[in-house]
Amino acid sequence: MDCPVCGGETLLISALDLGGYLPGDPETLAVCRTCVTVSPAEANTTDDPTAVAHLSTGLPNDPETALAMALLVTLCESLALNRSEIEELVSRIERAGTDPLSTLDYLANDPALDLVLDVERRRPQLVQLLE
Repeated sequence: MDCPVCGGETLLISALDLGGYLPGDPETLAVCRTCVTVSPAEANTTDDPTAVAHLSTGLPNDPETALAMALLVTLCESLALNRSEIEELVSRIERAGTDPLSTLDYLANDPALDLVLDVERRRPQLVQLLE
C-alpha cells in the first residue's frame, strides 16, 4: 500500500491499542516509511510492529511508543480538530519515558525522513496547546 499523503512505501502493522486515534478504529495501520504519516489500512497486518521504531534512530525502541509518535506526527496536521487525541498521545508518550517535543525535533531533522508536518511551524502551537 502506498502512502496517501506522499506516495511512499508503507509498513502495514497491527494498530495495537492505538487504532482509536483514527476514524473507524482500524485494526491495521499503514505507516509511511518516508513521511511517517499513519493512515487506516484495509489489508491484513504484514509487518512486525517493531519496524516502526526502525524508521528513525530518533524514535523510541518500544513499538507502541514509536507508533504513538507516528500518530502524533499525523494528528499535528490539525491541532484544533485533534486536540484531545494529541493531549492523550503526548501524555502516553511521556509516561513511556520519551520527550515527544524533542522527538519531533529529531524526526524533522532526520535526513532519512521527509515529514509532511512542518515541525518548526507547529512546535510553538503545540507547546501552547499542551500548557
